[in-house]
Amino acid sequence: MLARATPFLLVDLELLTDNIRAMARLAADRGLALRPHVKTHKCTQVGRLQKEAGAVGLTVATVAEAEVFAAAGFDDLFIAYPLWVDPAKGHRIRDLATRAGVRVGIDSLEGARALAAQVPGCPVLIEVDSGQHRSGVQPASAGVLAECSQRAGLDVRGLFTFPGHSYAPGAAATVAAEEAATLRTAVESLAQRGIEAHVVSGGSTPSVAEADAEVLTEIRPGVYPFGDAQQWELMTTTPGRIALTCVATVVSRAGGNVVLDAGSKALGADRPGYASGYGRLLDHPDARVVLLAEHHAVVTWDTSPLPTLGSRLRVVPNHVCTAVNLADELVLRDGSSWPVAARGANT
Repeated sequence: MLARATPFLLVDLELLTDNIRAMARLAADRGLALRPHVKTHKCTQVGRLQKEAGAVGLTVATVAEAEVFAAAGFDDLFIAYPLWVDPAKGHRIRDLATRAGVRVGIDSLEGARALAAQVPGCPVLIEVDSGQHRSGVQPASAGVLAECSQRAGLDVRGLFTFPGHSYAPGAAATVAAEEAATLRTAVESLAQRGIEAHVVSGGSTPSVAEADAEVLTEIRPGVYPFGDAQQWELMTTTPGRIALTCVATVVSRAGGNVVLDAGSKALGADRPGYASGYGRLLDHPDARVVLLAEHHAVVTWDTSPLPTLGSRLRVVPNHVCTAVNLADELVLRDGSSWPVAARGANT
């Protein structure tokens, strides 16, 4: 394993490339455009691999992420977020639009009017709530918002949703069906107002294989290039396909447990209710991270002997998106590294 200070995020480029190509094939086979979400990797090199594999463009969560990727030459970006656009943010979006095609998400008339006041004619997608109950209008109301947004001066291109409640064991097929039903209703709601939904965008990494290609035109998965412990436990990936791990050093064996130097400031602190721990060990699938502090990961060890002090282990973070956002770089097996260019790009 590489002789560099731990903890660090290690990427297997071969697996990463295989995962990217597999998702591109899935989208192409289903006749769907692929617009992956870069909030997972925040890395322009990974974005280029996705574009080279066939992605039509990229999805971002923030204006700052869009700025990073536009500066790197990416020219088709969707900000999949119901932005509140004040004059400062409006200036940034107008500047972005000189360098890239930019679409923005909206889910309220107030938000639409604020955007239109700052960026007249901005292309938008109406966000629809498909069951996660986070943001987005009810599907039957999408047409009213679309019509009002057009009157406010925006260019309504279609609809999007995020079926985030697919992050639950056994939920993928049911959630994908809910997503499709929601979007059908929303498409009809727009049609009743004389508005065509040219783009119907959805999908999440757990549910994307079940996405209804008769309704959707585009999918936006994020986690799939790397995989993580959530996807492992949801059985949407396997250990042999996980391309990113956190390399950590054994620093203690107090109490019969293994303690690693990768705490929440390296792995992230997420632990969904279904998770069996705060992370998994790639080479020791029966071990579990049972306690996480800022700089300690306590691992139960079901086999003997315990690893020696100073030895290194590969930890699979529960939520790879948060782990990446805590790192300055992604380290490749050959010792080179890629900067996490959009780290902290939260505005």
